[in-house]
Amino acid sequence: MQHRAVSAVRDWNLTLGDSAIYAVVSHGDVIKAIVADALGMHLDQFQRIQIDPCSISVIRYTATRPFVLRTNDSGSDLSNLNPHAQKAKRKRSSSKLSSSDAVIGGGAG
Repeated sequence: MQHRAVSAVRDWNLTLGDSAIYAVVSHGDVIKAIVADALGMHLDQFQRIQIDPCSISVIRYTATRPFVLRTNDSGSDLSNLNPHAQKAKRKRSSSKLSSSDAVIGGGAG
């Protein structure tokens, strides 16, 4: 189940491109399996992840690795997930990070 779900998500990501935002709607266990894969967790541990009905989990896939941006979110502002706004912000920034690099020490996103 995890392999099929993750493969489907990665296929959509390849088809739609890096800046696409799309929704994957499914049952909680399928979403937990996808999140577990993105976190590098073994499937045996996926029940440790909490996913409530109607919550939003966000994963950004890059050529190098996935980044889990949100899990089980049910009420925050999603506007900062807009890739067009992020590109404009990056143009103003002098940062040399690629989209598949993590900020050292965490960072504020």
